[in-house]
Amino acid sequence: MLIRLLDILFSAAGLICGFPVLVLLTIIGLFDTGSPIFRQVRVGRNKKPFTLVKFRTMKVDTASVASHLASASAITPFGGFLRKTKLDELPQLWNVLLGDMSLVGPRPCLFNQEELIHEREVRGVLKARPGITGLAQVNEIDMSTPVLLAETDQAMLASLNVGDYFKYILMTVAGKGSGDRVKK
Repeated sequence: MLIRLLDILFSAAGLICGFPVLVLLTIIGLFDTGSPIFRQVRVGRNKKPFTLVKFRTMKVDTASVASHLASASAITPFGGFLRKTKLDELPQLWNVLLGDMSLVGPRPCLFNQEELIHEREVRGVLKARPGITGLAQVNEIDMSTPVLLAETDQAMLASLNVGDYFKYILMTVAGKGSGDRVKK
């Protein structure tokens, strides 16, 4: 309950304070791809679908696959900057405010990532809200290793407390973890 309250407070504050940055990145994104906002249906809490919102980092015609299956050539120059700085994740504060996500939790996967969904279901990970960051992200564990990712998510959720919540957020803001890998 406390973590949900923190999610609401921080996401609302982030959206309000970050509004000028969101507008600027949207305008630059218009020149980069013509379609700066990326929406994709993801697996949410209890396997309920929700629409994740991010800044687009890949060309508009890129196939809808997990990042580790996408080609690095699909990433635009501005998209590379957004990924490196993790600014592509900022619009997800809206998902957090709506309650589809938390700031900290397992990264939401696509419905076609069946092995990861199975591994998370077996470990009870899908009972939690997906997050923008978490233990796996700060340790550079991505969706290319579904069993390890599900085990890491399970371990994080089993011990997640307010201290860890702040630790994972601060580690992410400080640049720890590289985000989802894209094949070279």
